[in-house]
Amino acid sequence: MCICILFLNCEDTHSKKKKKTVTKQTTKEQTTPEKDSISDDTKTYPVLDGLQNAMEFFLEYDKHHKENKVRLTTDFGTIDILLFNETKFHRANFIYLTKRGYFNGTQFYRVINNFIIQGGNSDDKKTAKKRASIGKYLLPTDTNRGYTHERGVLSMPSGEIDNPYKLASPFEFFIVQQHGGAHFLDGDYTVFGKVIDGMDVVDKIAAVKTDEADWPLHNVYIRKAEIIN
Repeated sequence: MCICILFLNCEDTHSKKKKKTVTKQTTKEQTTPEKDSISDDTKTYPVLDGLQNAMEFFLEYDKHHKENKVRLTTDFGTIDILLFNETKFHRANFIYLTKRGYFNGTQFYRVINNFIIQGGNSDDKKTAKKRASIGKYLLPTDTNRGYTHERGVLSMPSGEIDNPYKLASPFEFFIVQQHGGAHFLDGDYTVFGKVIDGMDVVDKIAAVKTDEADWPLHNVYIRKAEIIN
């Protein structure tokens, strides 16, 4: 399965805007001036391959990496995120990717005002190379922890259209920006964190002009993702 393509395509039957399901989307073929990221984590890790392999890896990784706060530095300011310990696979995955430097230079590539901003992909081929070095895998959904798609939560899109169990795409995430929340997503996608500072930045990103595919006309970069606790 191809992890390097985009995964969120939402359709709201009430507004006729793309808001309902979470599926694949084709990336743009253009380069950016961003330099490849270098991780501060110099350890050697296996290339992940498949669901079972990833679950075993993150169960062990979770025991030794208990950080749960990440700061995203964007073109519009910083967004601080608290990751929920109850969703251990998703928390450990996000911390792992942050330490590997994966998110540095990726973009908020899908933006729908008063709905979501989705990040973790890029139109730079270097992002695909980063993914290949980390591995091809999905994560199991974890939707029974009592969390819902309130405004400000961090959630993970599912992997692809033909994915009846909605296994989660590990490299991407979306932040619910909609006032009142987006509860029609509850039960399908895993809420695994929330914004604790910087919702004004989320709102600024959500307000940028986009093309017909909801991609910002001017790329909105995640310049840096770092552990803050």
